[in-house]
Amino acid sequence: HNISDVELCEICANKNRNAELLCVVEDIRDVMAIESTAQFRGLYHVLGGKISPIEGVGPQNLTIESLVAKVKQGTIKEIIFALSPTMEGDTTNFYIYKQIEDLELNISTIARGIAVGNELEYADEITLGRSILNRIPFENSL
Repeated sequence: HNISDVELCEICANKNRNAELLCVVEDIRDVMAIESTAQFRGLYHVLGGKISPIEGVGPQNLTIESLVAKVKQGTIKEIIFALSPTMEGDTTNFYIYKQIEDLELNISTIARGIAVGNELEYADEITLGRSILNRIPFENSL
């Protein structure tokens, strides 16, 4: 949604993509960043930003309504929230979650943790704490 001037962008028009998997992002730059990993083969929904009362951006200013309508159609089996790990990103994730939590689908968020190449002592407390709480088996990190 919202990354092309035509009805369906190149990604959404690609029949080889998994139409049951939807990644929710803030803007087109996030789509490009995820695409550059070659690890995601689903579709995207671009919100056009994130909820930020300080900046005067509410849910009505984003494409949340069309996202919820799309999910309610029943073809989406999993949503991955891939918003910035900020207060605004978390608020937006939570707002959307509350709109769709009763539907039969998996709702996940991208992992958060220490960036490869960074020194542990420079990580902020929230990131480090979440990394400890959401640790994974070592063999999955290889």
